[in-house]
Amino acid sequence: MTGPADRPGTTPRPTLDLNADLGEGFGRWRLTDDDALLSVVTSANIACGFHAGDPSTMRRVCERAVELGVRIGAQVSYRDLAGFGRRAMDVPPDELADEITYQIGALRVFAQAAGADVAYVKPHGALYNRTVTDAAQAAAVVAGISGAGGPLPVLGLPGSLLHEAAGRAGLPVVPEAFADRAYTAAGTLVPRREPGSVITDPDAVVTRSVRIARASAVLALTGEEVAVDARSLCLHGDTPGAAQLARRVRDGLEAAGVRIEAFA
Repeated sequence: MTGPADRPGTTPRPTLDLNADLGEGFGRWRLTDDDALLSVVTSANIACGFHAGDPSTMRRVCERAVELGVRIGAQVSYRDLAGFGRRAMDVPPDELADEITYQIGALRVFAQAAGADVAYVKPHGALYNRTVTDAAQAAAVVAGISGAGGPLPVLGLPGSLLHEAAGRAGLPVVPEAFADRAYTAAGTLVPRREPGSVITDPDAVVTRSVRIARASAVLALTGEEVAVDARSLCLHGDTPGAAQLARRVRDGLEAAGVRIEAFA
């Protein structure tokens, strides 16, 4: 159905997907409020067991995602449970490619059992940041995705080497932005170890989200305006009050006339 802003001769409403990292528990330990976040987002980046997640968690989150019509994405990572996938690692490209294929395959079993399939892939943590500038690791991730079968879309930072490698391999690329992470003037994310890297003020996060959706821009930590052409907005699930913040962001976007819709 189209609204007034979608009729001929009018300016189309901006469309944005909302994604969040989910299933980031292990055994009896729980980190994310999966059910609450699944009621807000349109795409779920589900941990595949390498930085977090276990078979039962993967199954449960896939089932709930299907019930709510949320797309299932494989959140692939370095093999780093102790460091939550946020530690820098040097993994041989052929080994990394196999590990990416393995993670996607593991999640696919549970997604298909729930009545859906893996709809896209997004790297996590240190692997996400590494593939922005490391051509060999980016190519290995793309090789691993290709090995899993099918042209799965790759969710990542605009202009990254990961997206360049995915494009060359014929995989669709989906640019994303971050409402609660600080940007450098170059359009990359400020490392988490630096002060101000994570934005915790809810009003600021909502304001940034609306600006990303409507103006395709965000202010860098150092004050410069950075162009951000995003189809998906990441809402982190591992921060305090994440579910409530995600709901505020969605409400703020819809109030600003933004259409919330999955990309896959």
